This record gives sequence, structure tokens and C-alpha cells, in this order.
Amino acid sequence: MESWAGRPVALDSPVTLVIERGESFSAIGHRLSANGIVDSARRLTARGLMRGLTGSMRAGEYRFESNQSPDRVLDRIASGDVLVRSIQIVEGETFSVTRKKLLNSPGLMFDLGCATVINVLNSLELADAHGEGQFFPDTYHYIRGDRASEILVRAWERMRFQLNRAWENRAVDLPLASPYEVLILASIIEKESSIEDDRRKIGGVFSRRLKQGMRLQTDPAVIYGLGQAFDGNLTRADLKKDGPYNTYTRHGLPPTPIGSAGRTALHAATHPSSGTDLYFVARGDGSSEFSDTLDAHLKAVRRYQLRGDQ
Repeated sequence: MESWAGRPVALDSPVTLVIERGESFSAIGHRLSANGIVDSARRLTARGLMRGLTGSMRAGEYRFESNQSPDRVLDRIASGDVLVRSIQIVEGETFSVTRKKLLNSPGLMFDLGCATVINVLNSLELADAHGEGQFFPDTYHYIRGDRASEILVRAWERMRFQLNRAWENRAVDLPLASPYEVLILASIIEKESSIEDDRRKIGGVFSRRLKQGMRLQTDPAVIYGLGQAFDGNLTRADLKKDGPYNTYTRHGLPPTPIGSAGRTALHAATHPSSGTDLYFVARGDGSSEFSDTLDAHLKAVRRYQLRGDQ
């Protein structure tokens, strides 16, 4: 029995098995055998009795790889060494995307009901505020049976920590009146560039524009405001259509963040680069071209964005 219990069992591929609460040891043994995880339910039962583990099996989701001995299988289930899954909230992601991820995550109990970006914080009893951008982009781990709301609370708490730290360590003379305004600006910067140095330069451009009373004129905010009406092509008509997120027709920041902002975007919003740039345009390789004057900016636009039309 000792040699059998210590001999690894080969599996053709990993097997995931859910041990239900209250399931008998005998039933567990038969399912382990039926799935090829052990090669004898009878021997496993005898081994469990010998080791005094028949009443110690813990419910949960387990993933078994090849080359695990019956004793190792017993130890894992007795200790609750369950499968840990993860969900990732990505930088720039909107709440609607996060909600769909939570809804479709295997093993996660979706308890958000009719929660929307407008009422989600209230339904979580966290705050009476708009939910966009309030959940920190990171990887969150969970086990089968955990609730989606628990992940959102953890993400909200992590964002509170990161945002408050960014606000407390902010540069002097920022044209931002609150941590929430930092979050709004950081969410825009997050969408504008993924290059850290460029993000701080973009933060500088927006900071100077806010100080000088210039409109931000940032496309990602307009696109967010268009919602499902955006078909992937931002038109001149879109830029002229007034709305709370149209930073071409309105001064100042949009009313809410437009997505999730990570650490570097929060840092860029609170530590913008110094300089005189007031304009920037994407070069097409991920980087941006910065300009002091409108004339130089229009030349850069022709160089990098209109060259396909020439």
C-alpha cells in the first residue's frame, strides 16, 4: 500500500475536478478514479482510512497535473490546495468591459445584478459616485465560489490607495483641484499613450492647456462620449457634436474618467513634464510628436497622419 500510494500516476492532460461540499470520501475516490487521477478507488479509500483522512476532504475546485501520487492527491484535497484563478483589469479598460469579464469568469459567482457604471459604487455600498475609472487595473485572484463584488471592492480599495498616494505626492502648482480630477486626467493620458516618457509630456501639455484656459481637444474623451455610436472612425462631425465628453467644444476636464488608469498614468497626471509644448500627435509607432505652436503641430499632423492621403 505504501509503494502504491507513493507512485505517481500519469495523466494525458491536466484534469480539473470540483469536490462538492458534503460529498462522501467514497464518491470522491470513485470520481478521482473515473478521471484517471488515481488508478484505484478501492485502494484510495483504504489509504484514506489508514491515514485518518476520510473526514478531512475539503470542498473546492482542484487541478491535477501528471505525476501526482495518490498520497499527494489526498494531501492536496485534505489541505484545501484548490485551483486559484485570476481576472485582469487592463489599463484603459472601461467598466462595461470589466463587468463582462466578471460575468464570464469561470467559477466566479456573478452577484452584480443590474449594476451599471452609474450605480455600481452605490450598489457595493462604497460611494455615491460614477463608477468609471474607479477600479485599479491589476490582476486579481479568486477561487471557485468567490463573488464578483468582492473583486470589485478589492480593485476599488487598491485604486483609493494608489490615487491618494499620487495626490499626496503631487507636484506643486497642478491645475487639478482634487484626487478625482487627477483620476479623470490620468484616464485620458492612459488612452493617449503607453510610453511612460510621452505620458509625462502629454500630462504637461494638458496641464498647460488647463492653466491657459485652452480646450484639451483629446480624441479618447470624445470617443468615450460617443459610446456605442462610435464605429471606429472619428469624424469631423463627431468633433463638432457637443456633449459633456467633447473636449473640442467644452473647456476643462470631462465629468468622469473614461477608463481605468494605472500607476504610470497617475504619476504622469500628478508629475507632468515641464516645457512649452501645447500640442501633440501620434507618430504611428506608439510615440508622439510634440509642438509648441499650432503651425508646427499642423505640419506634424500632415507628416504623420495625413501622409496616407497624399
